[in-house]
Amino acid sequence: MIIPKGSKLTGEQIAQVERIANDFDCSILEIQGRNRCVYAILGDEDREVMFKRIAGLSFIRRVDMIESPYKLMDKRSGLSDHVVKLGMEEIGKSFPFIIGGPCTIDPDQPNLYLETAHALKECGVNALRGGVWKPRTNPYSYQGDSKALEIIVQARDETSLPIDVEVMDLEQLKIALEAKVDILQIGTRNALNYSLLKEVGRLSAGSDTSILLKRGRHVASPDEFIAAAEYLVAEGNPNILLCPRGTTPALDGYRNHPDESITPLLKNRTWAPVIVDPSHSVGHSDFVKACSISAIAYGADGLCIESHIEPSKGIGDDPKQAITPTVMKDLIACCQSVWENRYKA
Repeated sequence: MIIPKGSKLTGEQIAQVERIANDFDCSILEIQGRNRCVYAILGDEDREVMFKRIAGLSFIRRVDMIESPYKLMDKRSGLSDHVVKLGMEEIGKSFPFIIGGPCTIDPDQPNLYLETAHALKECGVNALRGGVWKPRTNPYSYQGDSKALEIIVQARDETSLPIDVEVMDLEQLKIALEAKVDILQIGTRNALNYSLLKEVGRLSAGSDTSILLKRGRHVASPDEFIAAAEYLVAEGNPNILLCPRGTTPALDGYRNHPDESITPLLKNRTWAPVIVDPSHSVGHSDFVKACSISAIAYGADGLCIESHIEPSKGIGDDPKQAITPTVMKDLIACCQSVWENRYKA
């Protein structure tokens, strides 16, 4: 990991570094952080002479060799001070960042989504979520509709809130990027789809687009979760949000096994913000508030919560696990109180 003295290297300086790296069969990847650019050495980094030659250049502050399976996501990396920003908000700074909205956008009832979006803005959410394309266990279940993307984009225009949309393949990714979706969500089923992760990182590199990576249901290790995020950053996009959302085996009475307790482990190992999804962890609206408060107490930077103005009229998981905007408002107030007391401790 190469840290320059300035905010970034000039074209001539990069060429000079690359010539040295090429002598050792390595290459250089520029990653644009919020505060400065860092430069990853790709290839066999165990080259002491190469490190010394690069470190000796007048415009290089230092060269770090990070002994970690995830060199860019590691808390000690040159991206350690990277700040993920959505709209005007820096994630994890002064309040919990709340993403809210229905599980699934019903293209036949756009007003239900738009009314929900406005109600959630009044409650104080910071971004809108909404399923455009849906990964479903049953092939005969509703799979989503590209028309729904127009609805969530309209909601962004009307509320000025960033939007979060899940993508499952390259075609959906390109459509979402063309629509300038603010948060690309990678769901639990694709958490270890490394080919997709590479494409998402590559095609969104250099932009302000953030990526919310959900933890795979069968991922047991925080290290494996962080390593999946490494694929995204290694392709050039460091705007990563890690999202625990429950794992297997399911806990009797809950949809999954709530895993908000891994938040301290993640924050101890990586600089990336943690946004917990309590809706999928517990799978029932009655338990979402308690899980949300617990997540903030564990140190989460925010929450991704399913909410609908009339859950019984929703599709997908909304009738079962979406909370109303009224409940959301109370939930946000409780979480803010926990947040403030957490930082007094």
